[in-house]
Amino acid sequence: MSGISPGQAVVYGVVQGLTEFLPISSTAHLRIVPAFLTWDDPGAAFTAVIQLGTMAAGVLYFWRELLQVTVAWMRGLIDKSGRGSLEYRMGWYLILATIPVGVFGLIFRHQIETGGRNLWLIATALIVMAIILLFAERRGLRNRDEEDITTQDAIVVGAAQALSLIPGVSRSGATITAGLFQGLDRVAAARFSFLLSVPAVVASGLFEARKIGGAGAPGMGVTVVATVISFAVGLASIAWLIRYVSKHSTFIFIGYRIVLGVVLLGLLAGGAIRAT
Repeated sequence: MSGISPGQAVVYGVVQGLTEFLPISSTAHLRIVPAFLTWDDPGAAFTAVIQLGTMAAGVLYFWRELLQVTVAWMRGLIDKSGRGSLEYRMGWYLILATIPVGVFGLIFRHQIETGGRNLWLIATALIVMAIILLFAERRGLRNRDEEDITTQDAIVVGAAQALSLIPGVSRSGATITAGLFQGLDRVAAARFSFLLSVPAVVASGLFEARKIGGAGAPGMGVTVVATVISFAVGLASIAWLIRYVSKHSTFIFIGYRIVLGVVLLGLLAGGAIRAT
C-alpha cells in the first residue's frame, strides 16, 4: 500500500465526516472514493481510526445525555431507587446492544479487513440495505419515542448493528432501520443509533490504532489530519441529520444508495474499476 498524501487525508476526512451518521455507509465511501480516483485503498485500520473523529463529534453533540446516562447507570448499580429512570435503563440498553457487534467484530476481523472490502460486496450491500430501509419506512408504525425504548429494542437494534460489519450496509442505516421496524419514530431511532455508535466505534478505532504508522500502513500525521477533519464535518453532519429526519423520511438516502450501487456494479462489470 502506498502512502496517503495530505490532500488525500483531507478528502478522506471530509468523506468520513459526511457519511458516518448518514445511512449510506462511511466504510463503503472510504473504499469507493479511492477506487473512483484511482488511489490505493487506505485500509480497514485507517478507516476505523478516523472514525474516532466522528465519534468525538457524536460525544460532543450528545455529551449531556451521555453524562446523564453514565451517572444514572453507575448510581443505579448501588441505589435501587434510581433504577426506574430512562437514563439508567439506557445505560444497560447501550451495553446490551453493543455486545453483538463486539463479538462478531472479533470473530470476523480478518474477513472484514480483506474480503469484506470487495467492491462487488459493497455495491450489493448498498442496494440490499436500501430496499430493507424502504420496507422499514413503509411498514414501521413510528408511534414510539425515546422514552419507550425497551430491552427488546436494544437486542434487535444491537443485532442489526452487527450487520454493519459488512461494508456497504451502514451502521447508522442498519440501526435506524431496525428502530423503525420496532415502531420507533425517526428521531428516536436516529438518536438511539448515534448513542449506540459511541462504544462500538470507539472500541474499534482504539483496537485498530496500533496498526497506524506500521509497515504498509498510513502514517500518523495524515491519519491525525483526516481524523480532525472528520470531527469538524461530522459535527455539522449529525446536527443536520437530526433536524432532517424530524421532518422528512429517509427516501433521499434510499435513492442515493440504489443509484450508487447500480453505478458501481456497472463500472465493475465494464472493467472500469477493480473490485479489490
